[in-house]
Amino acid sequence: MRRQILAPVTAGVLLALAGTAQAATKTTTFTVSATVVENCVISAADMNLGNFFGDNDLNATSDITVRCTNGTDFTVNLSPGSSGNPLSRTLKNGAQSLVYNLYTDDARSKVWGDGLGGTFNDGGLGGGMAVARTLTVRGQLLASANAGPVDVGLYTDSIIATINY
Repeated sequence: MRRQILAPVTAGVLLALAGTAQAATKTTTFTVSATVVENCVISAADMNLGNFFGDNDLNATSDITVRCTNGTDFTVNLSPGSSGNPLSRTLKNGAQSLVYNLYTDDARSKVWGDGLGGTFNDGGLGGGMAVARTLTVRGQLLASANAGPVDVGLYTDSIIATINY
């Protein structure tokens, strides 16, 4: 009878000891990092000067939106377009053209180019990629500069806005 009692007690003790055994654990730490590099992105809205009747001046504005990393100085240059000369830009319709220009200021006295040869550029300081900076482009087509015969139709030019930072 002793053996019959001893066997279940021994089994119970062994099970109890086995249940208290635990797996060993170890930990470590690691670093996660990212480097912010100087960066800017640029976008521009199209400009429509409107309908030209031959005797009316046209004025319009368009926005260039810039987002730069915080503290990044930037300047925006505008290409000369199809004329090749930023001081005398032209809208084209086949062989026909209309003279116009783009300016940095409300008075339309500072031609927006690359800052060389009598042109100016515009810029600013980045406030972080989530902060948009808006630069206004002012366009003007003067009737007095377009007194010659021109065909009816849509006249266009393609301008490249380049950001330097």
